[in-house]
Amino acid sequence: MGRSAPSVEGVTVLDAELDRERPPGLPPGSRPARRLTLAMLAAGLSAFSLLYFTQALLPAIGAAFRVGPAASSLTVSCATGALALAILPLSSVAESVGRTRLMRGGLLVACVLAFASALMPRFWMLLFTRALIGVALAAVVAVAMGHLGDEIHPTGIGAAIGLYVSGNSLGGVLGRLIPGAAQDLGSWRLAVAVLAGCSAVMVAAFLVLLPPARRFQPTPARLGAHASALRELWRDPGVRRLCAVGFLLMGGFVACYNYLSYRLTSAPIGLSGTLASLLFLAYLAGTASSTVAGRLADRHGRRAVIGAGGVLSLAGLALTLPDNLAAITVGLVVFTAGFFVAHSVASGWMAARVSRYRAQASAMYLMAYYLGSSALGWAIGLAYLHSGWTATASVIGALCVAALVCVAGIPDRPRR
Repeated sequence: MGRSAPSVEGVTVLDAELDRERPPGLPPGSRPARRLTLAMLAAGLSAFSLLYFTQALLPAIGAAFRVGPAASSLTVSCATGALALAILPLSSVAESVGRTRLMRGGLLVACVLAFASALMPRFWMLLFTRALIGVALAAVVAVAMGHLGDEIHPTGIGAAIGLYVSGNSLGGVLGRLIPGAAQDLGSWRLAVAVLAGCSAVMVAAFLVLLPPARRFQPTPARLGAHASALRELWRDPGVRRLCAVGFLLMGGFVACYNYLSYRLTSAPIGLSGTLASLLFLAYLAGTASSTVAGRLADRHGRRAVIGAGGVLSLAGLALTLPDNLAAITVGLVVFTAGFFVAHSVASGWMAARVSRYRAQASAMYLMAYYLGSSALGWAIGLAYLHSGWTATASVIGALCVAALVCVAGIPDRPRR
């Protein structure tokens, strides 16, 4: 990982020791800086739309392959799980082969695989293709923030990262809205092809706009050093608990969106796929809430703000219990806002807690975050399969409570 780090929702680590040996960062407002930030915006839009594009199509995919909700949700879990497992090794590989080369290759491969996934005749083939997409997208997620932090002058890093994070959020929304709307025009395969075509446009913009790296200096992979850093970090109980928070919260969040699609498209609500996909706009509530969460944490403390986010999420879940579309909509917005408040503060706490190995610490949190999406996003489907939405919401609520218990036990002082 070397000089800079992968990031979780805006956490970037710069290695000041090498700054004197490299060209200065791109000044904000300059043409190369604008090209780089726009390129990374396109990368975020493309990567996160490709990561989640099956989520709005789960009922249709399940019907096409004659599998239940839990099995259908594996199309999401395979992608996020493979991404989680690939983050650490690819962040190390990037320091040897180059971040721009890795990101270009990853997005191109993911886009081609998205088109291929629309043609898969067997369910296991679709799952395998989705896992490969997750590995390819890890090439972007693992290094994008580090690349921005390395190339942009410190005075412009905040704005550049903010634009990239916005691309992540909007990409997640588009990856759910576009297929959800397109499926009413034909099959789920057509919906996937439409999304892949839109993503291809964004990938093309990324390839055209991305300027050559100016400050990157390749370094040989040091797997032993990385492993030693991870072992040292894992000895800190606060690091372990923060990883558990990311795992639990993201697992519940993805499960909520996975299985709410089934509830909305079945009786007694019975929405069409297009109308049901519109509720994914609630995801934008997280974009708004995460921007103010950091300031609130500075004023009131991280533990208190994460607690408030958890309470908001629980209140939102309670609102989704009645078979009333208005209550479900409000509840989903509140739940999403609470999740992003807790997650954004927890991810920032991880980087602030450690005095060394911040790159590895951020990557550990990110890996736990996506592993929660993969494992719990699938497992909670068993609750939906056997007992419906009430049981599903209860399990998600229990995960929120468990996350708050983990937060309450984090030691105030980091391990030295």
